[in-house]
This record gives sequence, C-alpha cells and structure tokens, in this order.
Amino acid sequence: VQLQASGGGLVQPGGSLRLSCAASGSRFSINYMGWYRQAPGKEREFVAAVRSSGNTYYADSVKGRFTISRDNTKNTVYLQMNSLKPEDTATYYCAAAWSIVLSEIRNYEQYDYWGQGTLVTVSS
Repeated sequence: VQLQASGGGLVQPGGSLRLSCAASGSRFSINYMGWYRQAPGKEREFVAAVRSSGNTYYADSVKGRFTISRDNTKNTVYLQMNSLKPEDTATYYCAAAWSIVLSEIRNYEQYDYWGQGTLVTVSS
C-alpha cells in the first residue's frame, strides 16, 4: 500500500487548508486512516483518525477546528483545517492501518503505512 499526501502550503493565521491522502495498491478499503504532524525539533504528534465506519478521533489541540473525513470508494482521507494557527505549522503525514486497538489509535506505532508528508506553514 502506498500513501500519497497533498494539499500543504503557506496560509495566513485564521485561514484554511485541505489536505488529501490517497491510498493505492489495495483492492480493499483500509480500515483506519489518519494524520500526524511533526514540527521542527518536536516529536511526531497525532492529529486525527477515521475508521472505515466513519468514526472519528481528534487531538484536543485541533478539535473543533479540523475535520477528518474519507471517501471509501477512492480510498482517500481528507483533513479540512480551519482557523489555522502558527502552532499548526508542521509537516503533516498521513497514515493507514488494517487493524488497531482502539485505545491505541493515537499511537503512531499502530499504523502500518505512511505517506511522504506535506508541509503546512501558518504565517503572516
């Protein structure tokens, strides 16, 4: 399975961006897809995840501002980011997994596949 992320860029504080991540190489819809981010000098951080059923999970820092969704027919996950803040600046990575222990859904070690990352810069 390969993941291809896109949609990053430069945006002003308060602005919006939409990230996309398309999975290829599988005939079946991957059960879990999510987003992580990593800022320079910081550890990788969970952002959001979505199950094939549509259940969503968010980090507290993005809840109410970011929305994760997916199109199972396209094996694609989206991250709509609104009200962006400078502290949202990071490289965003999409991730996917067939099976996850739900209590560990925020643990990056649970994910089998990773995209190449797309840079989001929030700055005036």
